[in-house]
Amino acid sequence: MICGAPNLQAGASYPFAPPGAVISEGREIKATKIRGVVSEGMLLAEDELGLSLDHVGLMEIPQDLPLGADLVAALNVADAVLEVAVTPNRPDCLSILGLAREVAALLNQPLRHPEVMVAEAEGTAQPQARVTILDPVGCPRYAARLLVDLKVKPSPFWLRWRLQLSGLRAINNLVDVTNYVLLEFGQPLHAFDFQRLQGGEIVVRRPRAGEGRFVTLDGQERSLDAETLLICDGAQPVALAGIMGGLESEVTGDTEQVLIESAYFNPRTIRRTAKRLGLSTEASYRFERGVDPDGVIHALERAAQLMAQVGGGRVVSGRLDEYPSPIYRPRLCLRVSRTNQVLGTAYSQEQISGLLRRLHLPAVILEADTLEVEVPSHRGDLEREIDLIEEVARLGGYKAIPVTLPQGVVATHRPDPEVRLRQEAKQQLLGMGFFEVITYSFQPERLGALLSEAEPAAALRLANPLSEEQALMRASLLPGLLDTLRRNTLKQIQDLRLFELSKIFFPQLGAELPREETRLTGVMYGAR
Repeated sequence: MICGAPNLQAGASYPFAPPGAVISEGREIKATKIRGVVSEGMLLAEDELGLSLDHVGLMEIPQDLPLGADLVAALNVADAVLEVAVTPNRPDCLSILGLAREVAALLNQPLRHPEVMVAEAEGTAQPQARVTILDPVGCPRYAARLLVDLKVKPSPFWLRWRLQLSGLRAINNLVDVTNYVLLEFGQPLHAFDFQRLQGGEIVVRRPRAGEGRFVTLDGQERSLDAETLLICDGAQPVALAGIMGGLESEVTGDTEQVLIESAYFNPRTIRRTAKRLGLSTEASYRFERGVDPDGVIHALERAAQLMAQVGGGRVVSGRLDEYPSPIYRPRLCLRVSRTNQVLGTAYSQEQISGLLRRLHLPAVILEADTLEVEVPSHRGDLEREIDLIEEVARLGGYKAIPVTLPQGVVATHRPDPEVRLRQEAKQQLLGMGFFEVITYSFQPERLGALLSEAEPAAALRLANPLSEEQALMRASLLPGLLDTLRRNTLKQIQDLRLFELSKIFFPQLGAELPREETRLTGVMYGAR
């Protein structure tokens, strides 16, 4: 076999495709004569195996793999990939650990955590690096680790492959570790080039006067306001807290010392800044939903362990951990009688306690009918007794809830005159060939200024609009009707009669709520 790859070395192991094998893009390997010599088979790059787009050289594989073994089985690249849709109230499931915790509870099996063992080098990080939190409300906890003597290079295949399967692009071994731990623990991390941090200091604060712009890792200049939470060094901002790092402190090919950030940021602070900037990242997606404040250290130690492993560096002794106001972990009372009343079940106190224990919700018996449950830090969605009842229902199985028909009393009543008037008006219009439509109560500012029955300045502006297209409360039904008409004409519907009977809104000086008026508006379009 003949090969001219630049990284070919004697004694190393590479993927081999014999004659007859079919590689990426359906190409079949055949014996070929090269410069008069028959080459039987081919050594492969990652793109030829369909594992990535890398064609720089041959794929380097671990030397401890048995020669002649099937590569797919040896590298375990035939694993299944699950696509999971997580509801906004369960940020703890935005990680492998969170999903494993749920599966362990469903199967009643113990949960296995990754082994985290950090070998610390001599010396201490404290004199070299410092962390100061000037805004403990926006950042209740900030932890960091310092690593030295690192070498930036491509990540090993197992790391790049797992990131690729999860939809993330591999960058280099140091940055890839932070993304890997993000997926593994659900804790966003950031790696700073420590030598580019002025004064070796991290300060968490709001912008100062004159700090109105900041350039993020993607090269874009972002505007700052008074609510933006910043990560700064001794002189200037180096990251938008919880969203994206800065261009001036990113890890480059020359980086040898890294400070790993692992923090808990106030979800509301991150959500407002990310929305204002129109910048959603893997980090902000998790921070704005709430991460585990007690998981900050575990993820930091895991990242330090992996970064030292793949970067060939040393972890400086001493962990920085600023936690001025520990976050309170609530205790909730759960009544057995109330649980069975809501669910229609007959669970005993022991059964309920056992179900909660499987969910890592330790319960203590207070009374014959009451359990006291300690809510773990990763379950910020559990705030009331009814939340615990829902947990009992879903883990105990919805099949255990008996099916009953609802009972109620039907009473006659005299319809409200205004309701009767609305119904009669609708019936009249329907009889004339009109179709009723229901449009959004919001409208863009451009339509509000053009068609509003009120002055544009008097339109009711939303404090936190979902988008610029929904910035104002409508002061007229006409914009929504015209937009519906436009959509229909684009679909070649040429004859149309539409109406809407609904409310419009006007601001009231000194009043908490707007003035609402019910209006009936119709449009006709097409042949007379």
